[in-house]
Amino acid sequence: MLAIGFLILAIVPKFIAVVVLLSEDIFRIFKGVILFFSSESLTHFPERREAVSKIALGLAAIPFVSIIYGMTKGKYNYQILKHTLFFEDLPEAFDGFKLTHISDIHSGSFDNELKIKHGIDLINKQESDVILFTGDIVNNKAEEMNPWINDFKNLKAKYGKYSVLGNHDYGEYVKWKSNEEKEQNFQEIKNIHPKIGFNLLLNDSIYLEKENDKIALIGVENWGVRFKKAGDLDLASSKVKKEDFKILLSHDPSHWNTEVKNHKNNYQLTLSGHTHGMQFGIEIPGLKWSPIQYVYKQWAGIYKEFNSYINVNRGFGFLAFPGRVGIWPEITVITLKKK
Repeated sequence: MLAIGFLILAIVPKFIAVVVLLSEDIFRIFKGVILFFSSESLTHFPERREAVSKIALGLAAIPFVSIIYGMTKGKYNYQILKHTLFFEDLPEAFDGFKLTHISDIHSGSFDNELKIKHGIDLINKQESDVILFTGDIVNNKAEEMNPWINDFKNLKAKYGKYSVLGNHDYGEYVKWKSNEEKEQNFQEIKNIHPKIGFNLLLNDSIYLEKENDKIALIGVENWGVRFKKAGDLDLASSKVKKEDFKILLSHDPSHWNTEVKNHKNNYQLTLSGHTHGMQFGIEIPGLKWSPIQYVYKQWAGIYKEFNSYINVNRGFGFLAFPGRVGIWPEITVITLKKK
């Protein structure tokens, strides 16, 4: 990851500078051709303007400083994002019910225990009724989570903690000596969830009950347009009724866009992650942009279509590039309200 980080640090600022200087060079060539045919001067090719060189250097400094910040501070710059969503069919007892949504822990990337403890403390300070985790607890191997089990065991929620798997939890991005070794790693990854107090939903569902009402919590295995399709929505929903209020945990937001939002069962709220917001982008009032938006239609935050919501969490951890620039690690707090 550090190699990738330093490579990006070396290339991106230079690319910005090259674009500016190349634009100036195209102008110089064009001007030089005109001078060649219209002037008797021996010097036809104009020198690069000093102001343009300074502009190129100044613009290149912006990503240079941003990347250094992202690699040192930004990757642990946890943001609490709060949303209130209104539903006509929300059971009365769950009016004001609060859930915390986290995703993409990627424990194999962690390198600062104090920052991780701080992030866990922030989750607990929200005092949500339930904590929901939408996959990628490791990068590849179960052993990556071993140093952090005691920390994540401290997460607390009155109505429990529930989780699903992400594409990285299947161990498909490393070479294994045998299929048995890969399967053993996969089983150990599944075993992590009860060790930290999470109920892992593998194409399964459970009811959360409050007073005389209940809502359905449904969890599918990973299903993505470009990634592993182990999720079975019909199987996961086989124990619930069409009229139930449903919260679906599905790691990849392309699942919602492809299958869920148009489904006859009407999944009122889907929680996803996976994209990380590419860990790079711009989010300021009036502007929300990341290169990942050209791959995923729903890539960060709340979206609504056909009376169905999805929240795409930007991720708790980080992967590949050891930092975050403009797209910060996220802890989402969603309050359900009766419309």
